[in-house]
Amino acid sequence: MNVNEKLREYAQMTEEALGKYIPSTDCPQKSVIEAARYSLSAGGKRLRPALVMEFCRVCGGEPETALPVACAIEMMHTFSLIHDDLPCMDNDDLRRGKPSCHKAFGEATALLAGDALAIMPFEIIAKAGMEQTIEPVYALKIIQLLAQLAGFEGMIGGQTLDLEYENKQPSVSEILEMYRMKTGALLEFCCKAGCIAAGADESKQDAAGKFGRSIGLAFQITDDILDITADEKTLGKPIGSDKENGKYTYVSAVGIDEARERVRQLTAEAKEFLTEFSETEFLNELANMLAERSN
Repeated sequence: MNVNEKLREYAQMTEEALGKYIPSTDCPQKSVIEAARYSLSAGGKRLRPALVMEFCRVCGGEPETALPVACAIEMMHTFSLIHDDLPCMDNDDLRRGKPSCHKAFGEATALLAGDALAIMPFEIIAKAGMEQTIEPVYALKIIQLLAQLAGFEGMIGGQTLDLEYENKQPSVSEILEMYRMKTGALLEFCCKAGCIAAGADESKQDAAGKFGRSIGLAFQITDDILDITADEKTLGKPIGSDKENGKYTYVSAVGIDEARERVRQLTAEAKEFLTEFSETEFLNELANMLAERSN
């Protein structure tokens, strides 16, 4: 099974499970539920759930064991996309080729849909622990890790720095640290959480986290490159928005050629961390695919 087939398999598992977590819309607050479902079902490769389940597998667990965590992180990621697109943030009208949530449902409903998708992950993981689908102590550790890497020390902290750096020229090290927090932190979570769900030791958790952090940096730098080189139809969102929003990116600082070389270095570095595990063909190919993506 090649990397795309495996991604599709994990995506199908995730989408089927997500459908069970979103409640019926036959209720007075159905507008916010429909908005959340709209953004959750907007497509994408479901990269983050795949990382959770695959790291669970390479640590000796069953991918299904980590499925609640996979769904939880997809909700958290979707929350971040909804809020990133809002007028007070990036003010983007398109997401994955469709109108952004706030364009389809209005700003207030989109804001609340994002809020709900930021809260539900903790309920889902806690319930998995209470029902012992995941060992309760592992579920507790995963909840703590998600709060840490999605909060001030991770994604939200990185988004704050992104706003702080608008119309400024941060140093390369400041840009990379912002990327580590904004993008790399949730990917680090995915990889470590899969290991935790399988009961893996600290050395495996650490190696997995470093893999996630490295591909996260490579992913964000590639995003910078695509914002300049891709076309809107292929990318599924507006291009040139970084420059329009006054963002000084890694590509702005070092140029496209050096940025591409840095992506290659980070990808090679990420694959080195996989030597801690066996049966890593999918993860190696996934790292290569992310580095070479065109959307």
